[in-house]
Parts: sequence; structure tokens; C-alpha cells
Amino acid sequence: MGKMKTVTLFADWEPKSDFKLGLKDVEGKLTYLGSKVWKNPILKIMEKDIPEIGLTEVLIKVKACGICGSDVHMAQSDNEGYIWYPGLTAFPCSLGHEFSGVVTKAGKAAINKRTGKKYEEGEPVTSEEMLWCGACRPCADGYPNHCEALQELGFSCDGAFAEYVKVDAKYTWSLEELKGKYSGDQIFLAGSLVEPTSVAFNAVIERGGGIRPGDNVVILGGGPIGLAAVAVLKRAGAAKLILSEPSESRAKLAKKMGADHIINPLKENFTESVLKLTNGLGAKLYLEATGIPDRVFGDIEQTIWEGKQLNSVVVIVARSAQKIPLTGEVFQVRRASIVGSQGHSGHGTFPRVISSMASGMNMLPLITKRVTLDEVPENIVMLQSNRTECKITAVLE
Repeated sequence: MGKMKTVTLFADWEPKSDFKLGLKDVEGKLTYLGSKVWKNPILKIMEKDIPEIGLTEVLIKVKACGICGSDVHMAQSDNEGYIWYPGLTAFPCSLGHEFSGVVTKAGKAAINKRTGKKYEEGEPVTSEEMLWCGACRPCADGYPNHCEALQELGFSCDGAFAEYVKVDAKYTWSLEELKGKYSGDQIFLAGSLVEPTSVAFNAVIERGGGIRPGDNVVILGGGPIGLAAVAVLKRAGAAKLILSEPSESRAKLAKKMGADHIINPLKENFTESVLKLTNGLGAKLYLEATGIPDRVFGDIEQTIWEGKQLNSVVVIVARSAQKIPLTGEVFQVRRASIVGSQGHSGHGTFPRVISSMASGMNMLPLITKRVTLDEVPENIVMLQSNRTECKITAVLE
């Protein structure tokens, strides 16, 4: 099949003293607790074999792949040299999971869910990054993103910062529907945003229970997931959609995506601002998308306590190993709840996001910079300290 260029991350397996090998961990290779094991991450541009596909798989020529915060945190080390990312990881691994491309080869049983027929060469597609088995209890219960045999594209198996990637057809979704709204490369840029938008959709609609038109919403963190949630919740009918974000560039972008008000938590009192903007009510849904829950959760609690809104839901979507300071009394008295949200699979998140994009939910403003595949490593490193850009996307020929 020949060779292809990839962006691959290497790291050393050096478990911390308090790490215990879990039932699903593989000594020296794979763990569900990345930040407790992997040390000294290094990104390399390297050649690998173009993958051979099986009966139900498709080979996709990558057209666009976005840099995710997870990519940044897998390549970022703390003071001891351990990676920041706390989740499922296996290295060496080619990164990249927010992608789209065209089918170049399809197995005989690689079925397109849109047509019910075998995928055709040239079909524009995207893919889930959470690779579920479909046979374990979580999968049977309808929660494939919690699969007991979970693998993740670009985390534990080779991803899409590469010229080609292979994926089983059951994880693949056609982007044909977008052709009525987008043309040329726009289809692939939009397609690369389906995965992060689905993460936001799963968090606020599936796990958070959604909202009723007229409810107030507060989103903490104006990264790509937070901004995608802005678009999803505004489309769902949020009355006052408030974003807490100190970055001026991301605040401006949030306005484009549908935010009504921006709070700078470094210059304003969060609780006072939210209650003033909502006439003392507060919000039905709070999304923690900062990745620093230990620093922001107190503000959320205080706002729930002082506001008039009962039954608020706090959704935790950003990945962090930090402990959250929690006062049970607040949630008991105010009938509030906390839910965690992981990934996107299940409950039809991908097709709903694609259909929303096709019917007018424009996510393209999230992409603020385009780079080549060769430029991905330096931009991953840059994002560790510079948050000026929102979504940096590699565009391949």
C-alpha cells in the first residue's frame, strides 16, 4: 500500500508510585489513567505504512483534522514530566481525531448508514473517535462511549494526523447531507467539526438533559467545546446564554456563535454578574468546560445557592484530574445536580449534529487558523501556552 506521513506521539511508561494497573490496562502499553503513567512526551513527524483494511472497514484519505485540547494535553508535561491528559492512552500513537475526508477504499461489508449500501469511493465522511465493541453491557444499554473494551482514535490507536486513516464503517458517517449548504473544502472543514460539536451536544443535550426554550444557560470556558455548546444551546432556544471567558478573542467569537453576554471572571464577580443578567434567577444549565474545576466550581455553587432557579444541572465536560470542592448542602437545598459527560457516541449525536449543520448551524467560525500536516507539532506546542486561536485545523491535499 505504500507509506504515509503521520504526526506521532511517543512517551515513556513510568508509573507514579500510587498507580495501580487496572483490569483493562496493559503493562507498558495502555492505561486509562494517562497522567499517572506516561512521561516525557515527544511529537515526531514520521512515516508509517498506509493501513490495510478489513471486510467492514474503510480507508479514508484525510482532508481536514483539527487540533483538540486533548492533543495538546497529551503532548504537554507537568513539572515532573508527566502528561496532562488523564484518560485512555497508548503510545506511540498517531494523534488526531477531529477529522473528515473521502473514502478511497471500502471493504465488501463496509455499509454506508445513509444509503444502506457499501461505501463508494469518493464519499465524503467523518468518523466517531470512540471505538466501541457493541457487545458489552454499557454498549447493550446504549452507552457505547463507556464501552468496556473502548479504544479511541488518536489516543490508543492511530488517528487522523496522517494522510490516511482506516475506520470500521460502523463508526463512519457520510457528509453527503452537507453538500446543500457547503461546497469545496468547506464540506471537509465543517466535517472536521462534527466530532467536537458532538461532544458538546452530548454534554448539554444528552447528559445535561437539554433545556426548554426560554431557559438561561451559563457556559464556563470559551474553548472549542464551550463555543460549540453555545451554538447548540442557542439553537435549542436558550433565552440568556452567558459565557464566562477571559480571552477577548474567544469572547468575540462567542458572540458570533450566539452568546448573549460575556463575563470576564478575572475582572468581574461571577455570581453577581450572572444574577444581574438573569434578574436574580440564575441558570438552568451550567457547563464546566474550563478544565480547571477546582478554581471555578465555587462560583457555580454560589450562584446556584443565591439564585432563584431550582433544579439546575451542572455538566462537567472538560477532562481534569483535579478534585472538585463540593458542598452537598447547596445541591440538596436547591434541588441541583451534577453530571459527568464523556465523549459523543450513542443517542445519535453525530447524525443530529450533521443535520443541524446542514440546516444552518454554522460551526466554521470556530476554525481560526489553517496549517499543513508538517506544522501540526509546533502548533500543538504553541497551544500549550497561547490561547489566542480557537481551532487550528490541518488541511491536507
